[in-house]
Amino acid sequence: MKTTLLTAALAATFTLAFAAQAGHHENPMVGGAPMLPTKDIIDNAVNSKDHTTLVAAVKAAGLVETLKGKGPFTVFAPTNAAFAALPAGTVDTLLKPENKGTLTGVLTYHVVPGRIDAKAIAAKIKAGNGTATYATVQGGTLTFKSAGKDVSVTDAKGNTAKVTIANVYQSNGVIHVIDKVLLP
Repeated sequence: MKTTLLTAALAATFTLAFAAQAGHHENPMVGGAPMLPTKDIIDNAVNSKDHTTLVAAVKAAGLVETLKGKGPFTVFAPTNAAFAALPAGTVDTLLKPENKGTLTGVLTYHVVPGRIDAKAIAAKIKAGNGTATYATVQGGTLTFKSAGKDVSVTDAKGNTAKVTIANVYQSNGVIHVIDKVLLP
């Protein structure tokens, strides 16, 4: 009996160690849907009921194929509530075909090249004496700070969003859910 338990414990330890080495991550649920690390950013995002506005905006901007691409990408994904908090009419205006360039700029401001997880952001904040900056695909800069367990990201206009769900791993990157829309 002891040998069987010991063998099972060793097998479980080996399995967990191997999964960690292989980069296996247990993803959180987002918007009531499982986020599968084997799917790309778009294939996961379309399942989140909290990101329907973001998905509509990505489609209107013509960025679906880009975010289904190899990447890797780190996406700071605002929720529907974050979009709803913008001044009245902002989202409707951005979704108009004549504003595709502006919409693309706003969306690509939420994307950083590479697969940057919370641990890497925290390490960069520590190395930067309390702040870290990352260049976005749009060409702007996002500034990160931490307060306890919370991480905030500030845009070029001084608006600050909180990372509400970190480390949602994708086959082509990682998503961090945020509670505000960032503006270049």
